[in-house]
Amino acid sequence: MSTLKHRRDFATDATLFRIIGMACVIAILATIAAALLLDLIYFFTNVFFFHTFSLVNRSPAENTLGWKVIVVPAIGGLIVGLMARFGSDKIRGHGIPEAIEAILFSKSRVSSKVAVLKPLSSGIAIGSGGPFGAEGPIIMTGGAIGSLLAQFVKLTSAERKTLLVAGAAAGMTAVFGTPVAALLLAVELLLFEWRPRSMLPVAVACAVAAFLRGTFMGTGPLFPVQTGPVTLPALISCILAGLLCGVLARSLSMALYKVEDLFAHLRVHWMWWPAIGGLAVGLGGYFQPRALGVGYDVIGDLLHNHLAIGVVLAILIVKAVIWVVALGSGTSGGVLAPLLMMGAGLGAVLGPVLPGGDAALWPLVCMAATLSGVLGAPLTAITFAFGLTHSANAFLPVMLASIVSYGFVVLTMPRSILTEKIARRGFHIYREYTVDPLERYSVQEVMTRQVRTIEATQSLSQVLQDYFGPTQNHRAFPVVHDGALVGMLDREALLAGQSGGVATIADLFGANVPLVALPEETCRIVATRMAVHGVERLPVVQDAQARRLVGLVARSDLVKPSLELFDEEFHRERLRKSMFSTSSE
Repeated sequence: MSTLKHRRDFATDATLFRIIGMACVIAILATIAAALLLDLIYFFTNVFFFHTFSLVNRSPAENTLGWKVIVVPAIGGLIVGLMARFGSDKIRGHGIPEAIEAILFSKSRVSSKVAVLKPLSSGIAIGSGGPFGAEGPIIMTGGAIGSLLAQFVKLTSAERKTLLVAGAAAGMTAVFGTPVAALLLAVELLLFEWRPRSMLPVAVACAVAAFLRGTFMGTGPLFPVQTGPVTLPALISCILAGLLCGVLARSLSMALYKVEDLFAHLRVHWMWWPAIGGLAVGLGGYFQPRALGVGYDVIGDLLHNHLAIGVVLAILIVKAVIWVVALGSGTSGGVLAPLLMMGAGLGAVLGPVLPGGDAALWPLVCMAATLSGVLGAPLTAITFAFGLTHSANAFLPVMLASIVSYGFVVLTMPRSILTEKIARRGFHIYREYTVDPLERYSVQEVMTRQVRTIEATQSLSQVLQDYFGPTQNHRAFPVVHDGALVGMLDREALLAGQSGGVATIADLFGANVPLVALPEETCRIVATRMAVHGVERLPVVQDAQARRLVGLVARSDLVKPSLELFDEEFHRERLRKSMFSTSSE
């Protein structure tokens, strides 16, 4: 056990402080970008619907355009299509899938065009009535800021990923004022790991953005709601609410896939798709103006039950239809705010018929549960609902319904609305996190201890006869001299030495330091070393200085931890015959 005293729970070093410092700078820039994006939305809303140059926050529902409102989102969609065609097609979509793709498949590199065009295109799309939120675009924009800053510094791909995600999470925090939810969103959807090296910089960035948000956008929850104490009937109703939200989440996801397929079959260039989708948005906005735009005011009314059931149903149906059509057309906009509105709308409809809980509870519960099902991120949804409302009494119902919705979607759909888009581009994403079995085992637990060695003083001909003859059972053998490891010898090196006139084995190696493994090193470190140097086995020495040989580790040995993991996952056994037995079967 003494050899394990130097093993640590986490792998990190002093470079973490530099990454944290850069994350603080990125958080400041992402917060400013979030404020500018909101101003862009306000500006273009006033231009498109009220024909004024103003930054006043006005709802598109207040317009007096009449039937002309139908063409307004189409004009915005046409502009976005042109920007995507002649600027960068990376601005298409709702931001999170694009951020995931950059992280996993582009070494966290985002172009400067995206950093500029994404918020501008989103401001135009949402300002012209697009039924989206600002969070998706700011996640991509903040991520682009983090990536661009990281590209000016000599960093690893993993460090660039951390800074990209720090910018994305800081941007989301600045928009909604929910730093904990933004951090969990980073963990569940963007980082694809749970390590201090990435968690700490992202958490600091969220904290900085939350502090600065008060300067640009005010403090306090975005939708303050107070609910009463929770009863047992209410908790039981949460299960039903969670299932219905899961059905809604699955229906929205499947509908979006169908609409994307329909647009893909159109015989026009994709540049025109956002304009076509904009006509559908304008038509829906003509019949139900409150479905247009971000709709934060509508979400607030739904959470406080200020709308009649008939109005709620109309908003819910129209919002769902125009959101699916617009997003399927490939325009630019976010998904969180529309999902909040549709989930809250479902809760407002279910409230009068679900037993238990007060009227304000169900819109909040369904809002979080719908978000959980669509994104496949229950922890984010739970903390997001609390951060938006500060309703402590609703925490347990929100958690229960969100988990039920998440479970329903996981069991009935192969991918989420975020990963399906990436899968259609030919990339598969596996979202389950677990500890790498190679990290759990040290070399000394899997290595071969009885090793046949070659003395460095032996002649080449004798070694060729004794070790590499017809009875050879290993590809290479460790060579030792006075108990110290000299290197590994295979047949190719031996024959090359013979043709070069070398007399003894020691002459083949010279002063080169052999590549070795240490007993306390993890199997993951050694597996990486083998891959980098293209070798199949490594000698294991007690320490790097004396190089006393204690074993040999081969690629086949590194399979052993995976076999144990397989046994844990798939081997079922009964350990007790009864509640009172003490022996296992």
